[in-house]
Amino acid sequence: MDEIGKFFAENPMAAVIAGGEIGFWVLIAAGLAVRYGLRARRASVVLLAMVPLIDVVVLVATVIDLGGGAKANFTHGLAAVYLGFSVVFGPSMVRWADVRFAHRFAGGPPPPKRQGREKLSHEWREFGKCVLACGLAAAALLAAIIVIGTPEQVAPLWGWFPRLGTVLAIWLVTGPVWQELSGSRREEVRR
Repeated sequence: MDEIGKFFAENPMAAVIAGGEIGFWVLIAAGLAVRYGLRARRASVVLLAMVPLIDVVVLVATVIDLGGGAKANFTHGLAAVYLGFSVVFGPSMVRWADVRFAHRFAGGPPPPKRQGREKLSHEWREFGKCVLACGLAAAALLAAIIVIGTPEQVAPLWGWFPRLGTVLAIWLVTGPVWQELSGSRREEVRR
């Protein structure tokens, strides 16, 4: 435990990001528990509406840290990526959790099982969201680079652009391309 405490002490932004991710899921779980356990829909809406505030907290903490003269590092780049993905995927993650909570605790219909062309369309939509999330992360990184300005201070942020490209390539191959190829194989087997 001492090593973890030391890591977070040396990398306060890592603690902010970890806290943000934990807070994200705690608010979702609390909102859905209130909705389906206590049947308090309004209170649930308020809790779920607070989820985007976590993104604001991560953004403000990053700005304060960099504005206070901290040298940009890996975790500042990670904060930009977290922000991009959270903004783009957050609403669909809430919907995903809501469908499963409703099914499990409120007698709602089971989550839909996508197959064939519907699954392929879903994979392309998710990849499009990944492109948007990476674009938002890249914009946040560029904004930080421009604002900070000194090359030696922002060098770690430039390293995130190839990582974003890698994420996109992996998502493309394991998502829509994989579905396209596996769907094609199933079609050939059926014939």
